[in-house]
Amino acid sequence: MGGICCKPNKIDFDGPVDLWHFSLLRAVGKGAFGKVRVVQHKHTKKLYALKYINKEKCVKMRAADNIIQERRLLEEIDHPYVVNLRYAFQDDENLFMVIDLELGGDLRFHLERNGAFDERSVKIYIAEIALALDYLHQRRIVHRDVKPDNILLDDAGHAHLTDFNIACFLGKRPLTGVAGSMAYMAPEVLEKRGYFTTVDWWSLGIVAFELIFNKRPFRAKTNSSLTNAIKTQELIFPEDAKEKVSQEGLSAINGLLERDPDHRLGCSQDGGFEALMAHPWFKTLDWEKLQTKQEMPNFLPDSKKANFDATHELEELLLEDNPLKAKKRDPKRDVTQLEPAWVKMEEKFGVYDYTKMRRKSYFRPNGDPTETITKPDQPLVSIEEQPNQSSTLTNLNA
Repeated sequence: MGGICCKPNKIDFDGPVDLWHFSLLRAVGKGAFGKVRVVQHKHTKKLYALKYINKEKCVKMRAADNIIQERRLLEEIDHPYVVNLRYAFQDDENLFMVIDLELGGDLRFHLERNGAFDERSVKIYIAEIALALDYLHQRRIVHRDVKPDNILLDDAGHAHLTDFNIACFLGKRPLTGVAGSMAYMAPEVLEKRGYFTTVDWWSLGIVAFELIFNKRPFRAKTNSSLTNAIKTQELIFPEDAKEKVSQEGLSAINGLLERDPDHRLGCSQDGGFEALMAHPWFKTLDWEKLQTKQEMPNFLPDSKKANFDATHELEELLLEDNPLKAKKRDPKRDVTQLEPAWVKMEEKFGVYDYTKMRRKSYFRPNGDPTETITKPDQPLVSIEEQPNQSSTLTNLNA
């Protein structure tokens, strides 16, 4: 007589989304707050990236507000050059964000594997991320961590901005928190005199320089020396710069790395995004084709190779003492008895399903993402900058 096999739990695809809706595939990355792995939706068969954050670790790192803010900002965003949020949910142990899967790897990975990029590819990457930044800035969102590590390529080679962990909404007052990776921080961030969306254009200039020359313009052995270099050192291009990039390209980088934010390329006081599009380096691009991903970069990621660090999967298999798996929530768990950070995650990290729910804003008076100006009698509802949103100061080469 054969053994009796338990039937698998029937998945309710019409109910709220949860981890049971996905097949867990390979691990592809990890960060300070969580891990990333490829997943497939069991009903639609679509592939996504799953970012999951352990709640206990989140509380220990005092990162609950950051994660909640990231999830809420991502619900507001939907752009072809952003890694967009598709689902969000939680269980008793983890917070989950299911985002677009970009299989081409990040620009840091390709810099380390292949060295500098050709000028045309860099121009298209910078233009694509510039479109994403303009979209964010129109919604008063400052990314604050634009760098090669946070730019992912899709399988066709197009660039997408990711990692909104320290992004924030710009209210009535300038931002003051020193946040981001130090080597990419604008001078006004380090001077702690308040800043706006202009800091993202500076970071984009550092990225452009690095992609073309495979090194950053401002380098130092100590944090204080690097701070001084970013604030005061003259921008000097390598001796062979004119062999690698056109005069128009050098001019664009110079414009993005203008220390005065009022005159920085892309910033509103100096013509804004329209001035960037009209710059001689970008003028040759068809911006309408860019919007629909019809302008193709020269570099195409190798689809036959893993465009990420394969050790992440090995670590998941060998070192993870609590492997990720779908678990039912404890119905007897009394959320009100948890410490405040846990309660906040339960209450504010809400379920999101892009197939069933309209995107909304948590940072505007009427919840309308198109509302970008706050009226005096309608105060902003927003999470304040947190003390733990500090700069990445310990790794100058990050």
